[in-house]
Amino acid sequence: MGETQYLETNAGRRLAYNKFSGRRTGVVFLGGLRSDMSGSKAMHLEAWARRSGREFLRFDYSGHGESSGEFTDGCIGDWAEDAMAAIDALTEGPQVIVGSSMGGWISLLMAKHRPDCLAGLVTIAAAPDFTENGYWKVWDEAKRKTVMEEGQVALPSEYGDAMIITKRLIEDGRDHLVLTEPLRIDVPVRMLQGTADVDVTMDVALGLLDHLEGPDVRLELVKDADHRFSDDACLATITRAVEEVLAHA
Repeated sequence: MGETQYLETNAGRRLAYNKFSGRRTGVVFLGGLRSDMSGSKAMHLEAWARRSGREFLRFDYSGHGESSGEFTDGCIGDWAEDAMAAIDALTEGPQVIVGSSMGGWISLLMAKHRPDCLAGLVTIAAAPDFTENGYWKVWDEAKRKTVMEEGQVALPSEYGDAMIITKRLIEDGRDHLVLTEPLRIDVPVRMLQGTADVDVTMDVALGLLDHLEGPDVRLELVKDADHRFSDDACLATITRAVEEVLAHA
C-alpha cells in the first residue's frame, strides 16, 4: 500500500488519497456515507489493480477518513464536488467509476453532469436520493421536526456510533436528486445488489434499473448478500464486474 497523499481543492478542502499508477483506462472507487478509503472493497480493488497493472484511485471525501473537515458539516453536493475535484486533478481520460452506496449516487451525478469522465460504471448497493427517499419520506413528524428545528437528528447504526443526519444534508440532497428526471448513461453500467441488504433494498435497485436509459445497463442480484457486500464471493463479483466493464469500455 502506498503512502497517503493530499490534494488541496479549489473549495479549500484537503482530500486524502492513494493512487496506483498503471495502464489506462483507470478505475476510481467512490465510498459510501461515513466510510473511508481503507475499507475492504477499496483495498480489494487496489490489490486487484496492482496485480493487473491497472491505474487505480481511492480517496476520502471531506469529513471522512484522513481528509479535512467534520462529517456533520458536509453534504452530497460537497462530496460530489470532492469526487469531481479528485478525478479532474488526479486522473487522465475517462475512468471506470465504482460507486458503493452513497458513492453510487455520486457516480450517477457524475454521469449526469460530467459524462466525459466516465468510461464505465459499476455500482454496489447504489443509494440514489437516499436523503429524500430513505430518510425524509419515511420519517415520522417527530424526526422531521427535530432535524428542522435542532439542525440534526441522531439515528442508530449497526456500523458503530449513531449516524448524525443534518438539516443541511437533507436540504442539499434535494438539489442533487437523480431520480426525478430521465438519466441516460451511454457507457457500460453494471449494478450489483445483495438480496439481504436492509439498508438499500432490492426495490431501490430495481427502480434504478428501470429509471436508467442506455445501451448496456445490467443489474446482478446476489442472494443473501448484505449491504457490506464484502465477503470473498462479493469482492470477486465486484472485480468481475469491473473487468467486464473495462472489456466493453
